Amino acid sequence: MHNKSNINNNSNPEHVFIIAEAGVNHNGSLELAKKLIDVAVNAGADAVKFQTFATDSLICRHAQKAQYQLQTTPAEESQYEMLRKLELNEEAHKELISYCREKHIQFLSTPFDHSSIDLLARLGISTFKIPSGEITNLPYLRHIARLASEIILSTGMATLGETEAALEVLQQSGVTKNRITVLHATTEYPCPANEVNLRAMLTLRDAFQVSVGYSDHTLGSEIAVAAVALGACVIEKHITLSRSMDGPDHKASMEPDELVAMVQAIRHVSAALGDGIKKPSASEIKNIPIARKSIVAACEISAGDMFTVENLAVKRPATGLNPMHWDDILGQLATKNYAKDELIQP
Repeated sequence: MHNKSNINNNSNPEHVFIIAEAGVNHNGSLELAKKLIDVAVNAGADAVKFQTFATDSLICRHAQKAQYQLQTTPAEESQYEMLRKLELNEEAHKELISYCREKHIQFLSTPFDHSSIDLLARLGISTFKIPSGEITNLPYLRHIARLASEIILSTGMATLGETEAALEVLQQSGVTKNRITVLHATTEYPCPANEVNLRAMLTLRDAFQVSVGYSDHTLGSEIAVAAVALGACVIEKHITLSRSMDGPDHKASMEPDELVAMVQAIRHVSAALGDGIKKPSASEIKNIPIARKSIVAACEISAGDMFTVENLAVKRPATGLNPMHWDDILGQLATKNYAKDELIQP
C-alpha cells in the first residue's frame, strides 16, 4: 500500500513532493474521484489527496458558509447540507486506496474529526495532512500525533505563535521534528497574489528548523513554481476536471492540462537548483577552452624582445597562458621568436 511518502527524500533531495488535491471536487461520485486520480497520475504528481470527514462531527448545523462557498454553491443550501453530499464512506476510501495502488500513486486524505483520523489509520494511512483550520485544535493534534509516521501541517490563517504552539503539541505527543513538514498557505479561494506572502515560508523554515512547502490556492502555477525556487520541498494544489463544474472548490482549482504544465515546470526548476557549489558544470567544462582566452602575440616578436601592452593581446582559445598572468608577463623578455597570434610561453 502506498501509505509511506517520500516527502524528505534523502536519496534525491531535489525532488519536490507534489500533492494533487482532489479534495471534495469528486462531488460525491467515486467515478469522478477516480478520474481525478487519473489526472494526478497523468501529470506526474506524487500523491493525490482527498478529504475525510463525518459532517455531524465536523460542523454545527447552523454554521455559515464561507464567502467563496456562497459564490460557488446554492445560497439556500447550508454548509452542513453542502458537506453532507461530499462525504466519502469507508468503502469509498477502500476503493480509492485500491485504485491509487493500482495506478502507483500515493493516496492521502485530510481528516477533519476524530472518527476520520481513526478511519484513515485503520486503512493503513500513516502520513497525515493537518488542514489549516485544525491548527488550533489541541485534542485533534494530539490524536494525529499518536498515529502518524509523517505529518504535513498547513498554516493558513495562523500566526507564527500559533504555528509554534501546534508544533510543540505534535512534538510533545511523540512526533519528531524531522517527520513534520510545515506548509505556508493563505486560506482564500482563489488567493490574490498580493496576499500570498511567500517569504513567510522562509520565516517558518528559519524559525522552527523544519522542512517547508507551500499549499497554493492562487490561480495559475507561477506562485507554486516560485515557492519551489525559494526552497519548498512540498507543493499542494487543488485539481478539478473543469472549473465550470458545480461545487465549492472547483473555481479555485487547476485543470488537467494546467497540472501537467505545473508539474513539468516544478521538475525543471527543482533540477535546476543544484547543490549551490559554484563550479563549472559537467557539460560546460568542454567549452572553457573555446570561450575563454589566452595571452598571445599581437604581432611578430623576436627572441630577446620585452613583452609590452603593444606586442601582446588576449584572444581565444584558452589553450595557453591564462590572461590573469598578464601583469606577470609584462616586462619579461621573450625566449623565442613568436608569430602573430602565437600562444605566449612563460
